[in-house]
Amino acid sequence: MSNDTRGSEPETKPDSTDAELADTKLDDTEATEATEATGATEPADAGDATDAEKAESDAADSDDFGVRRSPALIATAVALPVALVVGVLVMGVLANRHHSRDALALGAVPAPAAAGPECSALLPALPGTIGDYTTSELVQPAPPATKAWQLPDGGDPIVVRCGLDRPQEFTKASPLQVVNGVNWFELRDQTSGVTSGTWWAVDRGTYIALTQPDNAGATPLQEVSDAITKTIPAKPIDPNPIPN
Repeated sequence: MSNDTRGSEPETKPDSTDAELADTKLDDTEATEATEATGATEPADAGDATDAEKAESDAADSDDFGVRRSPALIATAVALPVALVVGVLVMGVLANRHHSRDALALGAVPAPAAAGPECSALLPALPGTIGDYTTSELVQPAPPATKAWQLPDGGDPIVVRCGLDRPQEFTKASPLQVVNGVNWFELRDQTSGVTSGTWWAVDRGTYIALTQPDNAGATPLQEVSDAITKTIPAKPIDPNPIPN
């Protein structure tokens, strides 16, 4: 009797390829899960890097601004001491100039009309400066209706006095000189060697004396004449009689 083996199925061994495939799938799955687990942190790391770079850029810009601003700060720091030194020097010069112009002492002379309307109108109209001469401070008590000017370093003054008595030397024979509408009589002692003279305005109803140094030129006479013409009306001349 023969044995029939056609009806029996051969034994099937586990296929190693399937096991390896299963292992590979498991590895892929674990890798995917690991990737998903770490994927949330990678963008954060990238964002942190971007923030750090931005902070470094801002710091660099701030440093650049500080560098650009430094020259201006240095220039200001240098300029301030220089300005202070210049200011001190200017104040010293002005102080020395003021010291050379002490108050001017003028003697009193008879001036019966000094408080009259003519002098009250004239004094404010006189100029503050005459050429290089500027108004002088007068030692108090100053003579009434009087104004004076001096050069910056002092010296002989220009002096105007208003409301005086008629000078004895002014007579009908006295020569007159008309300057800007005012009749002037010059009084000078030709033998004394003085370097100044006095001019008298004799046609305003009150007498006005202008004393000036010879080197002052014609400007004082012209400017004082302008002030007289504007403020005091002209009146007939009234000289002394000619002495016998």
